[in-house]
Amino acid sequence: MVEIREVNTKKDRRIFASFNADMYKDVPQAIPDLVSDEYNNFLPSKNPAFEYCRVKQFLAYKDEKCVGRIAGIINDSANNKWDTKRIRFSRVDFIDDLEVSEALFEAVEDWGRAEGLNQIHGPIGFSDMDQEGMLVEGFDQEGMFITIYNHPYYIKHLEDHGFLKDIDWVEYLIKMPEEPDDKINELSKLVLKRYKLKLIEPKSRKEIKPYIPKIFHLLNICYENLYGTVELSHEQIMKYYHQFILLINPDYVKYIEDKEGGLVGFGLALPSMNRAVKKSNGRLFPFGWYRVLRATNLKAGVLDLYLVGVIPKMQNKGLPAILLNSMTESARKNKVKYAETGPELETNNQVQALWKYYDAKQHKRRRCWIKDI
Repeated sequence: MVEIREVNTKKDRRIFASFNADMYKDVPQAIPDLVSDEYNNFLPSKNPAFEYCRVKQFLAYKDEKCVGRIAGIINDSANNKWDTKRIRFSRVDFIDDLEVSEALFEAVEDWGRAEGLNQIHGPIGFSDMDQEGMLVEGFDQEGMFITIYNHPYYIKHLEDHGFLKDIDWVEYLIKMPEEPDDKINELSKLVLKRYKLKLIEPKSRKEIKPYIPKIFHLLNICYENLYGTVELSHEQIMKYYHQFILLINPDYVKYIEDKEGGLVGFGLALPSMNRAVKKSNGRLFPFGWYRVLRATNLKAGVLDLYLVGVIPKMQNKGLPAILLNSMTESARKNKVKYAETGPELETNNQVQALWKYYDAKQHKRRRCWIKDI
């Protein structure tokens, strides 16, 4: 028999935060979350998203052993923006036992119905900056620090419980060119000149620091119409600012300004932190912090492409190609062999069109599921 316990104590929160890292510690492809970040993400005092989100966490027990977890998130801001009555499920993990997964989803669905909601969807988090999408293709590929890894059997569980596909994200593995692309370099110069723009390539974290809040404000504009997005508050922006600033490698931060000095585009990538996080199994202490900070400053063989954004009035004018070309050149000089994209909506043809200039292949796919309740 499965027992579902709502998370209410510090001990429960620790079990919940570390469950994924412990469950997948022997799976080579799985990159764990930072356990301390996961713990803090579910504390109202640490996560400003609680201003517009209501949350419950649940643990599943069988024979007195914890065998699964799930979080339910009611994002009132998203429901108001998209005119929906949905509850989100997030941080879902479970052993290969249909009784366990059914009990976990029922706990979230029951809460959603009690609040007058009519659909459940996920995995999706507090905001678009959170992990989202269940892996459905590419189980043999190493994950990314910012994405979810899950066992293939999760798919059958979701289907058996009546979930359907809502939307997919795709990811690409890109081979870095060994030589500069003269054609793209010339095109970049022409676009910058035509629209009186300036490409900024900072050399230090000190130069970057004032731009981080601006980048996240721009993110609100660029990603406004993407699936499930909500506007990041000032408090959330500052939360991500403090998380990102220590991890940033100046070689892979690029932005574009207009002639008035206004930010119109940005690109952000990081050397892969996979090895450092995996070796520490998501724990920052005693040596995890050192490994993570060292990883972001190394000339790593793999580059993780996190964010590229351009304001709407400057889209379709070649700015993403300029940003990627500059990051590619930095990667080439640092002898990076491959880059991996973060999840891109399968409907985002504008972004995926960029990869035609590279030796790229789609190697992973992840899904947001939905179900009427």
